[in-house]
Amino acid sequence: MLKNLFKKKAANTDLIAPLTGKVIPLDQVPDQVFSQKMMGDGIAIEPTDKQVVSPVDGEVVDVFKTKHAISLKTEGGAEILVHMGLETVELDGKGFDIQVENGQKVKKGDPLAIFDIDTIIAEGFKTVTPIILLNGEEFAMSNVAGEQTVAAGENVLFHIEKK
Repeated sequence: MLKNLFKKKAANTDLIAPLTGKVIPLDQVPDQVFSQKMMGDGIAIEPTDKQVVSPVDGEVVDVFKTKHAISLKTEGGAEILVHMGLETVELDGKGFDIQVENGQKVKKGDPLAIFDIDTIIAEGFKTVTPIILLNGEEFAMSNVAGEQTVAAGENVLFHIEKK
């Protein structure tokens, strides 16, 4: 019984789709910061539904002041960014209904936000949502999903392993 008390948290995990939509390879995202992996490696989704859910078990690290992005940390230490849309920082929160707060514990599939894709499109922005592994120097991605349609909270986008 005591050995479970001192057991290290599993560093390896599957990251599930935070949105329903079509998977897009990161190098095809029409934004150089993401396509050139300046923030880290990952994948993107062109959403068809507005519900955004947690892709991992962990903690909300930062809900950006402009509500367009949420960073999370897995129980094993991997840091994930869900960046809703491209250049959407300029909307200063318009079109985003955040349902979590900094420090909140979340499980895969828990609601994070409502991303009003109609408003984003009407304002002239792209809804492509990059999902980035921020600390790739410590973690590796494998079994990355190909171009397919995924459902929020259901399909695995990639596996994260401690290096």
